[in-house]
Amino acid sequence: MVGLLFVLPYLQMFLTSLKSPSDLTHSPGTYVPSHWQWSNYADVWKGTGVGKALTVSLEVAVASTLVTLLCALPAAYYTARNRFRGRGAFLLLVLVTQMFAPTALVIGIYREMVALNLTDTLLALILVNAAFNLPFCVWILHGYFASIPRELEEAAFLDGAGRMGALARVTLPISMPGVVTAVVYTFIAAWNEFIVALTVTVSPDRKPLTVVAPSFVTQYQAHWQFLFATSVIAIVPVVILFVVIERYLVGGLTAGSVK
Repeated sequence: MVGLLFVLPYLQMFLTSLKSPSDLTHSPGTYVPSHWQWSNYADVWKGTGVGKALTVSLEVAVASTLVTLLCALPAAYYTARNRFRGRGAFLLLVLVTQMFAPTALVIGIYREMVALNLTDTLLALILVNAAFNLPFCVWILHGYFASIPRELEEAAFLDGAGRMGALARVTLPISMPGVVTAVVYTFIAAWNEFIVALTVTVSPDRKPLTVVAPSFVTQYQAHWQFLFATSVIAIVPVVILFVVIERYLVGGLTAGSVK
């Protein structure tokens, strides 16, 4: 019953995406379309640039996730396994940077992108998303690495594995729930990012889905069926991500601890 309550908004969004313009303006409104307009999806895909925007969002989200993981994994592992001078201050600094929202820094971000000649580029979106998601990933991965007993890695050393071998064969499999959490968080955050993309990008072929979707409802036009169709399309990659990584999340709870 509780699950049904969470599904109802998405069901209503899907039904609205299939309504005709007459259904949308009919009073009183109805939940179920009187004329099922399956062509709304074809129209929004071909004639509005949603397909290109979806590709841009996928490229930015995937690239941002990879960059974040490449930076967060070594940083989190080193801070978890080595007690160096200034370690506490470094972790505190990482935590503090998580408190700054892109909205509050958008002017500075734009000026920096102008100085680097990165305005209206996907690289700018990738770097900004990776930078804002990096602190959270470092913190959560640090906690997972720190919770893994050193004896497991030492046993791998005795079997002839090096530092990187022990990390790849023992530590990472055990910490897979943390890695998956970091992947999901970063991907969804980059997928949903709006204000920086709206400010930095200008060309229509470089705008992600979050910027293109609101353009269907403006002061002079209101194509609600296209807006909701785009929203349904935007949900699909996230659902696929959860379906794909779910088995890694469950399997990582016990993997790596037994030879």
